[in-house]
Amino acid sequence: MLESADIESADVEKKRLLIPHEINTLLGEYVVGQEHAKKILSVAVYNHFKRVGVALESGADDALINKSNILLVGPTGSGKTLLAETLARILDVPFAIADATSLTEAGYVGDNVEIILHKLLQKCDFDIKAAEKGIVYIDEIDKIAKPRAGKSIVRDVSGEGVQQALLKLIEGTIASVPSNGGHKDPQQKFLHVDTTNILFILGGAFDGLEKIISQRSKKSSIGFRANIAGASTRDTLTEIYQHVKHEDIMKFGIIPELAGRIPIIATLGELDEEALVHIQTEPKNAIIKQYTQLFAEEGCEIEFPKETLREVARQAIETGTGARGLRTIWEKALLDTMYDLPSKEGAYKIIVDKSVISDGASPTIIRSRGLLTGTDKNKNGSDKDGNKK
Repeated sequence: MLESADIESADVEKKRLLIPHEINTLLGEYVVGQEHAKKILSVAVYNHFKRVGVALESGADDALINKSNILLVGPTGSGKTLLAETLARILDVPFAIADATSLTEAGYVGDNVEIILHKLLQKCDFDIKAAEKGIVYIDEIDKIAKPRAGKSIVRDVSGEGVQQALLKLIEGTIASVPSNGGHKDPQQKFLHVDTTNILFILGGAFDGLEKIISQRSKKSSIGFRANIAGASTRDTLTEIYQHVKHEDIMKFGIIPELAGRIPIIATLGELDEEALVHIQTEPKNAIIKQYTQLFAEEGCEIEFPKETLREVARQAIETGTGARGLRTIWEKALLDTMYDLPSKEGAYKIIVDKSVISDGASPTIIRSRGLLTGTDKNKNGSDKDGNKK
């Protein structure tokens, strides 16, 4: 039997701070590619939680370590949200996702910025202390950029105004969060959340940012070809984005005050065909592993030839949806099979040929007696030889 001291020691060991190499390795189990971004995130998150520990243990005379808020810049489907979600999961801290496009200034129709903290509180059953050490991912931050040309006669309540409202939240403040998650009302109860130790990760596609980087680089070479402004190939755009600076983000429309509170920028490149094939099979939560398990529950085996995976990858690239579009393609291709299979008796082997994806053909279904995988009995009560019990 463990003594109380042993239990306490075990608890400390369980909650020890992961070092950057360990964080990167764990990220790699779920996120394919984006190696540079994973390295940046690993170091930033390590330093952030080390900072939290120093803040809790240090005295008033110790140096103040600034927050390591992060900006993820990359196209749709490149893995921004997945990286943030995976970080929260491996660090075992509360995590919330907010969409910047739904936010407005206080007093206008839409969500106030405090709704972000309410979502975080919901994830940890309104344990304020736990929420104050969580991670918040704010997506589509580029969509609230202030107008870059001319002045609008309409108040920019969902653009620069929201950026101003986010400033204190991201830097660190005691925020008053409505207990019901709605707009602030003097009559309702408020929950007070200190955001000082909440890690904020902001993400956006920043379409057109490459033109701003190109204009900045015209007078000085920064290591890539001169015709950046007209570049359209995937490799070139990925290379360009690696050179993004805070000044580019500000020219895009992010106000200097907010840009200054996001010291770390990590860029994600567009995923090529090979990466999208690996994404379907390699991560712990890979979509092919999920479908294999789903069909195994029906007592069936399913086979995905490599050429089929490549066709799915090609379609995802053509539609511009990246990894985000993989599941949509698969769900459409396997809809009829998943609809009909539970009504069939016995075990089957299903082969998903390339034509299922490219031409909308039906998968090849072969009845196979005794093929049950992962179970000795199918849903109809048959044993592994197909005989009724």
